[in-house]
Amino acid sequence: MKLSIKKMKTILVAGMSLSILALVILFQSNSQAAGTTAGDGGETFKAKCVACHGADGTGNTTAGKAMKVPNLKSAAVQGQTDAQLYAAIAKGKGKMQGYEKSLGADKCKELVAYVRTLK
Repeated sequence: MKLSIKKMKTILVAGMSLSILALVILFQSNSQAAGTTAGDGGETFKAKCVACHGADGTGNTTAGKAMKVPNLKSAAVQGQTDAQLYAAIAKGKGKMQGYEKSLGADKCKELVAYVRTLK
C-alpha cells in the first residue's frame, strides 16, 4: 500500500502535534507538583520553615547560618525538579528533618509550590 505525499504530510503533522502536546503536559506536570498550587504552603512555610530559612527563603537567620541551609531563591534550589524538592521536604536533607509524616504529602507538595514562588 502506497501513501500519497498529502497523506504522509497529514500523518507527519499529526505526529508532531501529538509530540508537542506531550511535551507541554510533561513540562506542566514537572513545574507544578501534579497541579498543586502554593495554597496554604505560605502558612505552612511560616509555621515550619521560617526559623531556619527566613521569611524570604534566603536562610539568613541565626539557625539557618548555623545549619548552612540553602538559599531557596538560588539557582541551585530553583533548578531542582519538583520531585527533588519534595524529597528534601518530605524525607529531610542534611540537618533538616523530614516533614512527610507530620504534615502529609499534600502539605509537602504545597511547600514545593510555595518554594517556587520565592524566585
